[in-house]
Amino acid sequence: MKNRNLSKFAVPIGVIGIIVMMVVPLPTFLLDLLIATNITGALLILLVAMFVQRPLDFSVFPALLLVMTLFRLALNISATRLVLRDGDAGKVIHAFGDFVVGGSLVIGLVIFLILIIVQMVVVTKGAERVAEVGARFTLDAMPGKQMAIDADLNAGLIDEAEAKKRRADVAAEADFYGAMDGGSKFVKGDAIAAIIITVINLVGGFGVGILQHGMAPAEAMNQYSLLTVGDGLVSQIPALLLSVATGLITTRSATSGDMGSSVTAQLGQNKLALRIAGGAALGLCVIPGLPKVPFLIIGAITLLIAQRIKDPEPEAEAAAAAAAAAGEAERPAPDSPEQLLGEMRVDPLELALSPDLVDLVDSNGGDLLDRVRALRRKMALELGIIMPPVRTRDDLDLPLSSYAIRISGVDAGSGQAPPGTVLAIGDGLQALPGRAGIEPVFGLAGKWVPAELHYQAELSGATVVDRASVIITHLAEIVRQNASRLLGREDVRSLTEMVKRTHPVVVEELTPTLLSLGQIQRVLQALLDEGVPIRDLVRIFESLSLRAKVSVDHDGLVEAARAALGPAIAAQYAADGRLTVITLEPMLEQSLLESLRPSETGAFMAIDGLRAEAIVTEAGRLVEAAEQSGITPVLACSPQLRLPLMRLLRAGSRRVQVLSYSEISGSTAQIETMGVVNGAYAGAA
Repeated sequence: MKNRNLSKFAVPIGVIGIIVMMVVPLPTFLLDLLIATNITGALLILLVAMFVQRPLDFSVFPALLLVMTLFRLALNISATRLVLRDGDAGKVIHAFGDFVVGGSLVIGLVIFLILIIVQMVVVTKGAERVAEVGARFTLDAMPGKQMAIDADLNAGLIDEAEAKKRRADVAAEADFYGAMDGGSKFVKGDAIAAIIITVINLVGGFGVGILQHGMAPAEAMNQYSLLTVGDGLVSQIPALLLSVATGLITTRSATSGDMGSSVTAQLGQNKLALRIAGGAALGLCVIPGLPKVPFLIIGAITLLIAQRIKDPEPEAEAAAAAAAAAGEAERPAPDSPEQLLGEMRVDPLELALSPDLVDLVDSNGGDLLDRVRALRRKMALELGIIMPPVRTRDDLDLPLSSYAIRISGVDAGSGQAPPGTVLAIGDGLQALPGRAGIEPVFGLAGKWVPAELHYQAELSGATVVDRASVIITHLAEIVRQNASRLLGREDVRSLTEMVKRTHPVVVEELTPTLLSLGQIQRVLQALLDEGVPIRDLVRIFESLSLRAKVSVDHDGLVEAARAALGPAIAAQYAADGRLTVITLEPMLEQSLLESLRPSETGAFMAIDGLRAEAIVTEAGRLVEAAEQSGITPVLACSPQLRLPLMRLLRAGSRRVQVLSYSEISGSTAQIETMGVVNGAYAGAA
């Protein structure tokens, strides 16, 4: 606890101490101690910048850069006060000045100016530019990165916790590079301040020595120039170290390991390059006038390093050849029963790609297969079904840049995904090259633009989606629309066994005593057809058991299951705690109830065509008016009327969700009525 409190207050106390240093004179011993602290701290920051795994792991660097710059300027002010007042600034400054000047003022000033030029013109200027560009592109890329996170979350590749962590990393990265852009300005200003302080020390010290201390001009120049150069060196050496650390941090965006390991691995990965470099060094020995020993030593060391690096390519090729030979030996004959049965099998779900889209499933960079596997988990959590494995293969019959999604061998959807492009959805894309495209799920107009222009597309206000996300989103929608077709008898058996492990009494009471697996499958398929998830199988099975003791009529079983899931069904269509409903005019509803007739395929309404058309048209008009206001309403009616009315609306191509009063009554949402269907038509008079 004490260590935690100490570290908590160390920086505030240090910053206050730095401010005090600018006003209160320091003794020479304390100044020497603080100068040594400054040099050691700058060296420590440089080493941390080299060994850090990624820039964000040193996120405190911009703030630390400001504190260290302020600390160094405070030391400059303290040293200047001692130089001008006492003609002495401690042993560290005197030793640096005496060592570098070496009896020659010109040599000392030249070396000091060279350090200033290296820091300001080369290192600081380059780091400032890299930080500025990095900040701009990081901020520009934020929307695309956020969309990629949302796409992975929707595809089921990551969970909500991982998505939140990645969003925080994206925001932290933008804040870091923005702070680095400003922090690099501190380093540049520090270099300019060093030049000004040096000139002040030289001129002021020369004047103080002659006017106040009565020194001869040569003596004053010698003493104060030595102290000035020493002060400049002890401040500029840490400043140079921090400038280098700034450059290392801002240029480390493409690597994730520490700098030493990355440099060693990447320089040593090409054996041929090392051999050529070593041979070139040895070749320089034949040039007349050049010393041969240095080039012989360097060339020999380079060739020795190249010789000691292992070349993995032959081993990899041998392993690949052995694997190919083993696979060829195990492959069955083309006319064997196993091969023929495999080719005859119709896959429940298939994703066919044109030959130029095979890179999406390539192990070197393509993540489509990983997203497909994650989609199975997402569908299980969303719909409650075990999505069958997706067979992904290339199809030479498909047009280039296209794909097709097939269910039991029949095309259920298709689309475009040109290689090297991303789909930009929005307006204002006329200035960007590319070809027109359509988002396959929502039918939004867009344009397939080159992938390298995705930042420009985002800046124009468009939503940019990569090819894999387009295909996965389309595949997920196809699965939702055809979930009932994908639920096979074997899947129902697996679901039943899963429920039996936790609720054995529920299953034993239902099947096979009351209902067969086929009847249960029909009920579950009917629920999926209407967009009702079947995750709560325990509640569904309990309701089916109660209903099956009275009647095994299919429509009655479906309505019993829906009644048990009523609150969950109503919650699907509620928004902000409100459920918007459309109702039937009471007289119309009563007449429709009286018109119900049983049949082998379920109950239907025996009404004339004009009235049926009027009901469908009016219900569709009310729903479209509500959707234009951003509301998704449902049509409410009696439980006996719900299923026949839904079939009527579907026959009229109206995707209106029909809920019964019993389903709505269990909802906790506030009910709001927005319209009434009266079923009036022109020929009624």
